[in-house]
Amino acid sequence: MQQLETLVAPLLALCREAGAAICAHYDAPGAQEYQAKGDDSPLTRADLASDRILQAGLPGVGPALPVLSEESVEAVAGQRRNWSRYWLVDPLDGTKEFLARNGEFTINIALIDDHRPVLGVLYLPLKAQAYIGIPGSLARRYACAGGDAWSSSDLHTRPLGEGQPLDVLASRRHRGKRLAACLDWLAARWPQIRRHNSGSALKFCQLAAGQGDFYPRFSRCCEWDTAAGQALLEAAGGALLGLDGRPLRYNCSDSLYSPDFFAIADPGHQLWRELLREYQDVD
Repeated sequence: MQQLETLVAPLLALCREAGAAICAHYDAPGAQEYQAKGDDSPLTRADLASDRILQAGLPGVGPALPVLSEESVEAVAGQRRNWSRYWLVDPLDGTKEFLARNGEFTINIALIDDHRPVLGVLYLPLKAQAYIGIPGSLARRYACAGGDAWSSSDLHTRPLGEGQPLDVLASRRHRGKRLAACLDWLAARWPQIRRHNSGSALKFCQLAAGQGDFYPRFSRCCEWDTAAGQALLEAAGGALLGLDGRPLRYNCSDSLYSPDFFAIADPGHQLWRELLREYQDVD
């Protein structure tokens, strides 16, 4: 199998191209226009422009592999279950944030091998930054320095220090009783809880960069929302676990919805073992 590190440079170039297309729409008249998809989620011209670039470019990045994009699910629905290796893509994660003009959106690209994400890219178009994780190999943030040049720095999740505030990262748009109950459970066991809201997959970037401790998710999302973030988080020292305590797996069923999950910066800490036991006892 090709060394995954060799894919970083062409992926950076492809993300920059797709990101530039998104930014062009973001700054253009009519950026707020969209059409509703079957699940009532919005679809903009920026989504489609990014998707076209990624669909055309990814087969040329390393070995030719199929691409499963949020915008191509129906076209490959009858084929994907036979794929052992493929690209899993969200060409614009955080379309509602794009429409809200708050800048909190990403491009998500994951390489799936035998139901696991073995490489993940989260690209921030407005900042021209990429967070890339290859579990067991590298976790790094790249910033475009102009032309084809990129500067980079290593990423590491942070330990959960006793007596320090516990920073919980949460979705800007999802609340609910289950999230509130989880936060109450933590507040009863940790001296100080601080909640920070943001959109899209940015929360995975923040965890990988040591800027948070925990991201719980009890609202619906899909496999292209989590796969790149899982690879990044695992590479940086964290974990993305279902409520059963096991890492998420991909392309294992007819549904592409991800289960509820806990994204954890310091998975070895006793607090998270206790939390997982609590949820397994409830189930």
